[in-house]
Amino acid sequence: MKHSIRVRLVLTMVLVTGSIIFLLWFVNKAFLPEYYEKEKVKMLGNAYTEVAGIYENNTDNEKNTEEISLALEKLGANQSMNLYVFRLYYDQVGYYPEFLYPAMDVFQQKQAFKQILEYGSYNFSEGSYDGRELLAETEDYVICKVFDQRMNSYYLELFGPVDEETGIYVRSNYQSMMESITISNRFLMYIGIFVTVLGGIALFIVGRGFTEPILELSKVADQMSRLEFDCRYSAKRQDEIGTLGKSINTMADKLEKTISELKGANNELQKDIENKIQIDEMRTEFLSNVSHELKTPIALIQGYAEGLQENINDDQENREFYCEVIIDEANKMNRMVKKLLSLNQIEFGKEPVSFERFDLVELIWSVLASTEILFQQKGARLSFAPEGPAYVWADEYMAEEVVTNYISNALNHAAGERNIIIWLEKKERAIRTYIYNDGENIPEEELDKIWIKFYKVDKARTREYGGNGIGLSIVKAIMNSLHQEFGVENREKGVAFWFELEI
Repeated sequence: MKHSIRVRLVLTMVLVTGSIIFLLWFVNKAFLPEYYEKEKVKMLGNAYTEVAGIYENNTDNEKNTEEISLALEKLGANQSMNLYVFRLYYDQVGYYPEFLYPAMDVFQQKQAFKQILEYGSYNFSEGSYDGRELLAETEDYVICKVFDQRMNSYYLELFGPVDEETGIYVRSNYQSMMESITISNRFLMYIGIFVTVLGGIALFIVGRGFTEPILELSKVADQMSRLEFDCRYSAKRQDEIGTLGKSINTMADKLEKTISELKGANNELQKDIENKIQIDEMRTEFLSNVSHELKTPIALIQGYAEGLQENINDDQENREFYCEVIIDEANKMNRMVKKLLSLNQIEFGKEPVSFERFDLVELIWSVLASTEILFQQKGARLSFAPEGPAYVWADEYMAEEVVTNYISNALNHAAGERNIIIWLEKKERAIRTYIYNDGENIPEEELDKIWIKFYKVDKARTREYGGNGIGLSIVKAIMNSLHQEFGVENREKGVAFWFELEI
C-alpha cells in the first residue's frame, strides 16, 4: 500500500500544496510589513500631493471651502488617515495655528498643534528625530514612523508646507496595519491547511480513476506473463492509459499468434526428432533383422554349395537334394528382398496409388484360387459365402496384396481344425472384410506390435513355416496409403484380421 501510485500521488500533492502555502506564509510574514510600509509611505506622499493640488487650484470662497472639506474627508476615509490643513501665525506670545481642516475641538487642536510644533523644531538633515524614524524626505515633506506613548501604538506621520503660510499634517495608524498583516498570515495558514487536506481527500478519490485502470493493466500483464492470452483490457479510454491498453491488447494478440506458431513449429520439430529417432531405430532394427534373416539361408547355400564343390556325395539323388536346398533358400531370399523393396516403396510413397472401382468378392475369389494348393498342403478348410458382389473404390493391386498377406498369415497360424473363415460386413461408407483363423490368441500387449517389420510373436513357429515378419508390415503400409482402417481382434477360439475399403 505504501508503494501505491495513488498514495504517492496524494502525498506528493499534499507536500507540494503545503510547501507552496508555507512559502507564501513565510514570504508574507517576512516581507509584507516592509512592503506595506513602503506602499503606505508612497500613499502618504500621494495624499500630500493631492491635498496640495486641491488648495492650489481653489480660492477661499465659501463654496470652494465646502468642496475642499468634502474632498479631504473622502481622501482621509478611503486611505485610513487623518488629514490636517493649517496656517501658522506668529505674535508676541509665539506660534499659534488656524486649522482649515478639519473642524476640531480645543483638545484636539492642542494635540495636533503639539505635533506640528515638534516637526517644525527638528532638523532632520542632522538626524535630530527625538524617537522618530525617518522613512522619507523630499523638498516638500518628511515622513516618519513614531511611537505614540499615550496611544501605545506606532504611527506614520507626514509634515510639509503647501506655501509660506499653509501646511499639511497627515497621520496614519501603523499598528493596525501590523495587526492586519498578522490576521492575514493566520488566515492564510488556516486556508492552506484546509485546502491541503481537502485537496488530498479529493485527489485520493479522483486518483482511483487513474489507479484502477493501471491495476487492470497490471492484471492483464500478469496473466500474459503466465502465457494466458485470452485476457484483454476492456476499458474504452481515449487518454494515454487507453492507448497503453490497446497496445497491450495488440501485443497479447501477436504474442498469442507467435507462441501458437512456435508451439506448432515445436510440435513439428518434436515429431521430426521422433521420426528421426524412429527411423534410426528402424534402420538399426532393419539391418539387424535382415542380417539375421539372411544369415541362415546364406549359410545353407554356402554349406551345400561347398558340399557340391567337394563332391561329398557322388550319388545323383543327393546332389539333386543339395541343389534343391540351394534353390529353395535362394527363392526365400528373393521373396524377402522383393517384399522389402515393395514395403519400402509403399512407405515412402514411391508406389503409385490408382483408385478404381472393382468387385471385392471377385478379387477375394481370385486370391483364393491362386492359394488353393496352399490350403490343400496345410489341410485347411475354407468358409466364404458372400451374398453377392461388393463394389469398392481402391487400388486393386494393393487390395489384392492385403488379402493375400492376410490369407497367407491365416494359413500359417491356423491350428486345431484349421478353419479359415472369410466374411464381409457393410458399414456406413465402407465394407469391412474379416479373415479368421482358429489359431492361438495373440497376447494383448503384442497386438500393436505385430505390424512392425520383422516382429514375430512366436519365433519358433515363424521359422517353421519360413516367415520373416514382413507381410503384416506391408498390410499396414498399404492401408495407410489408402487412408483406410485395419486391425486385428482376438476371438474366443482364434484371431480375426480385418480391413476396410470405401464403398
